[in-house]
Amino acid sequence: MATGKLNPEQLAAVVAGIVDGCKQAGCALLGGETAEMPGFYQAGEYDLAGFCVGIVEKSKLLDGSRVKVGDVAIGLASSGVHSNGFSLVRKIAGDLGFDWNSQPEKLGGKSLGEVLLTPTTIYVKPVLAAIKSGLDIHGMAHITGGGLPENLPRCLAANQSVKIDTNSWPSLPIFDWIAEAGQVATADMFNTFNMGIGFVILLDRREVEQTVKWFESQGIPAFEIGEVIEGKGELVMGAN
Repeated sequence: MATGKLNPEQLAAVVAGIVDGCKQAGCALLGGETAEMPGFYQAGEYDLAGFCVGIVEKSKLLDGSRVKVGDVAIGLASSGVHSNGFSLVRKIAGDLGFDWNSQPEKLGGKSLGEVLLTPTTIYVKPVLAAIKSGLDIHGMAHITGGGLPENLPRCLAANQSVKIDTNSWPSLPIFDWIAEAGQVATADMFNTFNMGIGFVILLDRREVEQTVKWFESQGIPAFEIGEVIEGKGELVMGAN
């Protein structure tokens, strides 16, 4: 954590948030450091940088080799913008004169600040528990920077693509507001934001109903959003 002048209360609050995230992800916070850089940061500003390391048995790697044409894509709901696309959000808000206390009608009485600070959903524990429960997951993708078009094809085998129905899950109000206020094209929205789907699982069609019910029992809305088709590693989007 780097800042102009260290504020112990601010530091404690930030670390508490990091610890909560680590607990949700089943991670251990091994350490950290602080740096005071007077003159570089404005009063109250700070930067955070961190990384995580994971390990998996080679025999349990999901490398795309088990994904097959006809597999179904199950999307797990996101809680909002998560951690990507904020440069565009700030530009839209700034150019149009909004502040973080503004309450656009589309947000149903909530402020921009409140909605944009909604914590990112962490999927680690429910997804690992799903695997341990016996669900036969062939592939999975975390939908982060680059959205569905960039992240979902990464979990495919050779000569495969994924076709998704963009009307198969509910749109979140924050994305409707961003698209309308910033006049952002649909393709650009999908290439920048998660658009309401934060994680995708690929599995056999026979396991779809059981999988959807399992994640919903864990408090995570899940939707059948598409299927694996023959192709060249692309995301094919349509609206039914």
